[in-house]
Amino acid sequence: MSPVPATALRFHEYGEPADVLRLDTIEVADPAAGRVRVRVTAVGLNPADWELCRGFRARSLPRGVGYDVAGVIEASGTGVDDVAVGDLVFGTADFLGQPSAGAADVAILDSWYRVPDGLDPARAAVLPMAVQTAVWTLDAMNVEPGTTLLVNGAGAMVGFAAAQIALRRGARVVATAGSTFAAELTAMGARVTGYGPGMADRVRELAGAVDLVLDAPPPSPGTLPELIGLVGDPQRVMTISNHDEARQLGARVNLDHLAAPAPAGTFLPRYAALAADGAFGLPIARTYPLAEWRAAVELSRSGRPHGKVVLRPEP
Repeated sequence: MSPVPATALRFHEYGEPADVLRLDTIEVADPAAGRVRVRVTAVGLNPADWELCRGFRARSLPRGVGYDVAGVIEASGTGVDDVAVGDLVFGTADFLGQPSAGAADVAILDSWYRVPDGLDPARAAVLPMAVQTAVWTLDAMNVEPGTTLLVNGAGAMVGFAAAQIALRRGARVVATAGSTFAAELTAMGARVTGYGPGMADRVRELAGAVDLVLDAPPPSPGTLPELIGLVGDPQRVMTISNHDEARQLGARVNLDHLAAPAPAGTFLPRYAALAADGAFGLPIARTYPLAEWRAAVELSRSGRPHGKVVLRPEP
């Protein structure tokens, strides 16, 4: 094995993504022990990518973006015996240990799972971060069969995943969402209402008492007091995005409660298999070639992309 040339989307300084990201021609080294190198097929973009550009989990530069990846194995490090060259996998880029990440035509992965037969690689690629966050947050909230859960922001991708997962656990799910995904969430079994004035009253009409609230939309200051009022106890509200407000009001932040999350390998392959059967999934808003990354970033950062934004490196 030897390093291979690649095109990678990286930043060399911290700032707003559109200002600091650029396509670089680099070499991707041989995978270290416990890592694989893939020829990237699809990359799902996440809000966390843009926080990396702004300095979240800062470390030496340059760095890449793109955590969620699908690709074809082309090399593996020592200790890897569950996949072979040519296997199609999805997983997570080693974005902390490498100078580039998944938004590239070649990437190093630190976790991977086979893409089930019949599942488009792009639909596999968008699963890891949203499904992991949803599962780990629902676990931290102790969502069980019979729990009445309000998912606020079920049109955002973590909320969309969480609503499906909670329903599969036997919870009663009430979801707030816009018109884009309301019908789909209803078909899954959730009771859906819109955002805006009177939301709490509408939720009570749909579900009566609510046991727990998962706050899943993009940061939206000012929404937590109404959610806390629905359950009467700030500790029964957990947010994935409104961190500062939650801590001020005594609500819970999911990142503060994920000390020992379930290994992703215990559930991600199962949800990928369900996705292959059409029984689970995340909507894809739009797919762009890697060269059109600026348009992809703009849509992802718009606040309402209406699904996951995907980059596909050119063959």
